Amino acid sequence: MASETRRTHHQVTFAVLAASVMAYALLQSLVTPVLPTIQEDLHTNQNTVTWVLTAYLLSASIFTPIMGRIGDMIGKERVFVVTLAALAAGSLLAALATNVTVMIVARVIQGIGGGVLPLTFGIIRDEFPSEKLSGAVSAIASLIAVGAGLGIVLAGPIVNALNYHWLFWMPMILTIVAGIAAFVFVPKSPVRTPGRISWAPALLLSAWLVALLVALSQAPVWGWGSGKVIGLFVAAAVLAVGWVEIERRASMPLIDMAMMRRPAVWTNNLVALLFGVGMYAVFAFLPEFVQSPKSTGYGFGASITQSGLILLPMSVAMFVVGLFSNRMAARLGGKTVVLIGSLVGTGSMALLAYAHTHTWELYVATGVMGAGFGLAFAAMSSLIVSAVPPEQTGVASGMNANIRTIGGSIGAALMASVVTASPAADGLPRESGYTNGFAMLGGALLIAAFAATLIPVTRRSSVVTQGGGAGQEPAVAPGGTVVGEQAQVLGGSAQVVGEQAP
Repeated sequence: MASETRRTHHQVTFAVLAASVMAYALLQSLVTPVLPTIQEDLHTNQNTVTWVLTAYLLSASIFTPIMGRIGDMIGKERVFVVTLAALAAGSLLAALATNVTVMIVARVIQGIGGGVLPLTFGIIRDEFPSEKLSGAVSAIASLIAVGAGLGIVLAGPIVNALNYHWLFWMPMILTIVAGIAAFVFVPKSPVRTPGRISWAPALLLSAWLVALLVALSQAPVWGWGSGKVIGLFVAAAVLAVGWVEIERRASMPLIDMAMMRRPAVWTNNLVALLFGVGMYAVFAFLPEFVQSPKSTGYGFGASITQSGLILLPMSVAMFVVGLFSNRMAARLGGKTVVLIGSLVGTGSMALLAYAHTHTWELYVATGVMGAGFGLAFAAMSSLIVSAVPPEQTGVASGMNANIRTIGGSIGAALMASVVTASPAADGLPRESGYTNGFAMLGGALLIAAFAATLIPVTRRSSVVTQGGGAGQEPAVAPGGTVVGEQAQVLGGSAQVVGEQAP
């Protein structure tokens, strides 16, 4: 009866989760178009102000899997509220910041909000009826990407009407409302994994991520061949190997390496990495492209608001298509949907690279891109959730989102190097730099398409209940896992997803 009571209110739970995810996603990108304004207002330089983005990225990369693991242990709804509180506190501090140091500290605190993602997927897995699970996961996955895109679209109008401080006030208000609603309406977790956090793996995870992301973010400034960058890459590799080894031997690992080696998990994570390379690089550099002065021969001299509107078709298409991704996956299979999304995304990058003379071409390209990303993101999230048992949902989905973030850092750093490789006499990038950069991103998504072919095939199988034959209602295990609903075909042998074979 308790389970039925929880599921009666799953639509209210979804509304709370959606608002929380939107607040977090907006904060991923709202500041990107207005960094020059922040730089001037806080009296700092370009190299320092980039840490307003880098600090947030580093913090989110570290806290996403940690908060997901803690939620699996002590209760997802409890940690979810704490995560929203940290996000609101960081937003408040950023809105009040009078110098760049305080702003960077605030962004680190906001990064704790990365835990919203794994906790959201875990709560959906716990609370939703089985027939609503995939649709809810797909919708939330779409909202993550849509929110990041809308952040760039909304930044200009907010700054013009108010000031950049409201880029933090508005998400803070939304986060506080969502936090109160979560405390009141989100039920307690029925699935928990007792244990403790292994701090050695957590510290090593933090260390290699910091080394990697600092190297990638600073390589365009320091030089890819500089001793500092090479040293950080070597340190990241050594620390990552040590982290994997300690996780393998830990009695209570932060991230289960056996889970990460599952075909359905590592293949989707590889695709997520490559999609992150493409998406975040476009968020960072397409506005720069259209804001370039007309004297360059390729730029449009657009304002912050105008450059943000170029990405509006992407956000709309991503959300709309993401809502229908689950239906396509039911008919074609999740693997096929991810493959289609990768190929569509590749085509959109080709349009950006070779058809960018008129603004309507950019609108078409970003709309096509949104369709491809919407298909792939929603399908990937569903595949990840269905590939692991309920107690690992938080960590698995958190790492998938985390890997996409790491891919974004890689993409932005690589794009910066390509775009600025041969500047013109006035110091601005040449058109060929952007052409080569967008073509490189298209190549990353083409590789993602090849990676998608490695995802194990999933298909609906006949449902056999505990008491009878096919066609009856599916048996539901504790935590809402549907026994026998999906079979994962690996080399001709079937294995039930969600319930692990002994």
